[in-house]
Amino acid sequence: MGTKYRIQRRTLLAGGAALSLVPVPGARVSAQTLDKVSFQTDWRAQAEHGGYYQAIAKGIYRRHGIDCDLRQGGPQLNPAQLLVTGRVDMIMSNPFQALNYARDSMPFLCIGAIFQKDPVILMTHEEAGIDSFEKMRGKPISISAAGRVTHWPFLRSRFGFDDSQIRPKSVSLQPFMADRNSIYQGFVSSEPYAAMQAGAHPRVHLLADAGYDAYNTTIDTSARMVAEKRDLVQRFIDATMEGWAEYMKGQDVEAANALIKRHNPEMPDDLLAYGLKALNERGIVRSHEAETLGIGAMTHERWDRFYATMRETGVYPAGIDIRRGYSLEFVNRKIGVG
Repeated sequence: MGTKYRIQRRTLLAGGAALSLVPVPGARVSAQTLDKVSFQTDWRAQAEHGGYYQAIAKGIYRRHGIDCDLRQGGPQLNPAQLLVTGRVDMIMSNPFQALNYARDSMPFLCIGAIFQKDPVILMTHEEAGIDSFEKMRGKPISISAAGRVTHWPFLRSRFGFDDSQIRPKSVSLQPFMADRNSIYQGFVSSEPYAAMQAGAHPRVHLLADAGYDAYNTTIDTSARMVAEKRDLVQRFIDATMEGWAEYMKGQDVEAANALIKRHNPEMPDDLLAYGLKALNERGIVRSHEAETLGIGAMTHERWDRFYATMRETGVYPAGIDIRRGYSLEFVNRKIGVG
């Protein structure tokens, strides 16, 4: 069915051989004039990576003088580790990494946030009548290992959840399908699709709509690259945001989806369509700051709120200079606005 790998990915949450994409036919810039940038995604090719593939398929990176070496992730790859060891120029990451850079005084930083809302959900069955997070108190919830140290502290603090509710998250939806009262952690763009394919009627509870104010699918790089190749970093960010602006329109995305499926043959067309629809309907990419500042937008205020939440829940200590872990220099250029 092509959905099993999606569920397996979600057990990681925090975060494959390198696959260089083919040149765009008819591109007028010769390969010798392009600056190569290697970018590591967090999992196998999917709709949640669509903007990068769009930027390659439509020649946007090349127009910005870039040869993008887009490398898809997998279960054995740790993007942050690849960045820290200098094996890639940039990675797809998450806001916790930025706080880790700041906490540990590491010379790396977040320079953009594609997702204005974290796509993590808790999924229930319609038949169970659970229509709020408050009604989940005391009920067993399948949570990934990574989710226990990221999303779970928020849920525990905000809604009074208790650790006794935690159940190990299976790589399969079978436990969820077998128990109509079960609650399952997933992503808005995949697990509901898999559940419907299996005959369920899932109800989706998006953490971002309940106060979990985190960016996601961030772009991280090294402080050294920012210092030594500032213009290249800016061109990469601009081209990426242009790619996302085009992909989110859902028009003329056939070439990008073809590249996604070439790299990930398990990805069916209907899941790509479902993923893009979910990203649009839930405002995952176009909401909050992105509505006025452009795709990839970030603000100090939003970072401060996220850190305050994670500090209050005990995930991070007080006193971290979080601005050492991110930069607003390359975003907020109103790309994709209007």
